[in-house]
Amino acid sequence: MNRIVILGVGNLLLTDEAVGVRAVEAFERRYRLPDGIEVLDGGTAGMEMLEALENLDHLIIADCARLGKPPGTVSVLRDEAVPNFFKTKISPHQIGISDVLGSLIFTGRQPKKLSLICIQPNLIETGMDLTPEVEAAIPAVLAEIVGELRASGVEVAEAAACA
Repeated sequence: MNRIVILGVGNLLLTDEAVGVRAVEAFERRYRLPDGIEVLDGGTAGMEMLEALENLDHLIIADCARLGKPPGTVSVLRDEAVPNFFKTKISPHQIGISDVLGSLIFTGRQPKKLSLICIQPNLIETGMDLTPEVEAAIPAVLAEIVGELRASGVEVAEAAACA
């Protein structure tokens, strides 16, 4: 059985910065997950997530990231590209994630597979709602999460309420 965590990170008080958390919330509502798959709201947490992320078969992170693309653009980075991405300091709370990944690597407890689903923000300022461009990207983020799970040999089914 695979041990996989789908982690949404972001600050719910800063408009599009919340997209990672909002995406995993939507994912959890839409899909039934098999045993071994856990969805976590990482918020702006850092090292306190260390234990939950140790020795995973696959860690899938959803996060906003300034990549110089149109707002709402979804990009995926995998494996070695993910820690390198966080070194470039283009995610508002990346220090926490960077520290967690670095610690996992240092202790030999890093995930076997690592995926980062990046969503280009439109606006990051005080506010509780995603901008329309970023809100419209949520289905694409969910599709990428499903694709990453399939790449790890895991199939998910839509919940009956959404069928």
